[in-house]
Amino acid sequence: MNSMYQQLMQLPLFQGVSTEVITALVEKLPFHFLKYRNGEHVFDAGDACTHIKFIVSGKVRLETVFPKLRVNMRQTISSPHVLAPEYLFGRHTVYPYTAVSDGTCGILQLRKSDYIKMISADKVFLFNILNYLSTGRQHNLSYPLSIKDGSVIERLATLVDMLTVQGATDISFSYRQRDMCALLGVQRSTLISTLDKLKSQEILDFDANGMQISDLTGLLTATE
Repeated sequence: MNSMYQQLMQLPLFQGVSTEVITALVEKLPFHFLKYRNGEHVFDAGDACTHIKFIVSGKVRLETVFPKLRVNMRQTISSPHVLAPEYLFGRHTVYPYTAVSDGTCGILQLRKSDYIKMISADKVFLFNILNYLSTGRQHNLSYPLSIKDGSVIERLATLVDMLTVQGATDISFSYRQRDMCALLGVQRSTLISTLDKLKSQEILDFDANGMQISDLTGLLTATE
């Protein structure tokens, strides 16, 4: 039990819960530990969020596809991490992105009804989920399509900030340039000159088919 307890205590939303409470919950509730091979889908965009899922080992790649545009965003999150709990209870209860195992990964999942029992069993669980949700928000993919105000850097930073999960790494876009321009509401020449500037500041790298963001903080604080 000690090894399981230590593993659970590392997970977001479990921190601060006593050993006694964890032990009692493990005995009463079905904790499902699942293994995924490289490239296997943990869930797909549009799937109903019926379970809360934690990454207990390895990494997961999140892939967001923009409706009607050839623009894809990818980011990687590593254990320990909770996957999209805001879609378990929020206004939109389907996943907005696809989660794919990046190498072998382990996932702990519980049914929504069982997670509600956990919250009822100890207020620490309730405080943890409230604190998590208070620092995040659900992202509506239709909203980025209306980002037309501010400089190009501000538009790009807003888009990335809206869609990036806390703690994500390897943030990148693949795109058809005209679709990326349509998404940001800019001309191709303006987009290229902006990306050139950000590249010179070592904030990102790019080519005709995509960009890789190396300095998220730098992007979010960059100015024209």
